[in-house]
Amino acid sequence: MARKRTERSKDIKHYQEEGNHYWMSYSDLMSALLLIFALLLMVNMYGNQKEIEAKDKVIEDVIGVKTKLIEELRQTFQDSNLQMEIDPQTGAIRFSNGVFFEYNSSDISKEGRKNLESFVPAYIGILLSEEFRPHISQIIIEGHTDDSGDYLYNLNLSQNRSFAVVNEIMEDDFPEFEYRSELRDIITSNGRSFSEPILNNNGNVDPEKSRRVEFKFRLKDDEVIQKIEELVREDE
Repeated sequence: MARKRTERSKDIKHYQEEGNHYWMSYSDLMSALLLIFALLLMVNMYGNQKEIEAKDKVIEDVIGVKTKLIEELRQTFQDSNLQMEIDPQTGAIRFSNGVFFEYNSSDISKEGRKNLESFVPAYIGILLSEEFRPHISQIIIEGHTDDSGDYLYNLNLSQNRSFAVVNEIMEDDFPEFEYRSELRDIITSNGRSFSEPILNNNGNVDPEKSRRVEFKFRLKDDEVIQKIEELVREDE
């Protein structure tokens, strides 16, 4: 009888040892899985950080180029006699309507021709210089009107004015200037009607300032920044 108890005790002890061995193996497996998960999380966080740093680098580079370009334009035209304003954020150059056109006309005036001859060579000389040309995607001439009259009439007027500026610049009898042949590939014209009026301090449309022509540029990386901003909004 004692012998049977001894054998049973041995069996129980053996079973317990086997059980302990099993649970220790399971615990080791869970620890390994947790370690792998932690490593994957760290890799993912590292990868996200690299992506964020890359996005920040693109934005910094574009801002740096745009800032330098705007400053170059500001210094070049700060003593100009032309009625013009340079947007410190975008670099857009705004001319009052009277600089190039008579009221309610889309024909370049004689004075407007002289103003273009004075402005365009210097402006294009900066944008398409060796320093900035690799970054320039497009040069845009925009026509704007006040809010007097029908939208479509003003749309047609603003389009005709912006096209008249481009046409005048590219005419054979316009004085030759540096980078003129390259300009053909990137210049375009748009009419905005009164969709982007200039407001006075009271929040009302300023007709005189709203009637204008703007020279704008777009950088090649602007589209990249736009995509980055879209990704950031998606992440939020």
